[in-house]
Amino acid sequence: MQSISVKTRKRNELVDITSEISRIVDQQDVVEGVVVVYVPHTTAGVTINENADPSVCHDILLTLEELIPERRRGYQHSEGNSDAHVKASLMGSSVQVIIDRGRMNLGTWQGIYFCEFDGPRNRSCLVKVIKV
Repeated sequence: MQSISVKTRKRNELVDITSEISRIVDQQDVVEGVVVVYVPHTTAGVTINENADPSVCHDILLTLEELIPERRRGYQHSEGNSDAHVKASLMGSSVQVIIDRGRMNLGTWQGIYFCEFDGPRNRSCLVKVIKV
């Protein structure tokens, strides 16, 4: 297992980590397998989505903010980051990508994104390559 560091600059941000994950896969010399990307934080997540057009990330964050506002009457969590916990739960804490012929089998427009919802922070992301 390896860890990558992710430094976020905003409270809500999607950071493309595809190249870092790809580098780890390349170092493992795996022909067939799976790579698991796991985020060990309760106010951050990980997702796979389009990485060709940056407006997609903007639209995802805009929609999440509209659905789950930072401040909402009725939140009870005392740290003031209830929205971040909800957003992280919706995005999920892990993704898996099939490795085929030594490369991640992502779609043409797909990338892997670290999802920050309580930044800015220094975060980590765990990566495990499993040979089959």
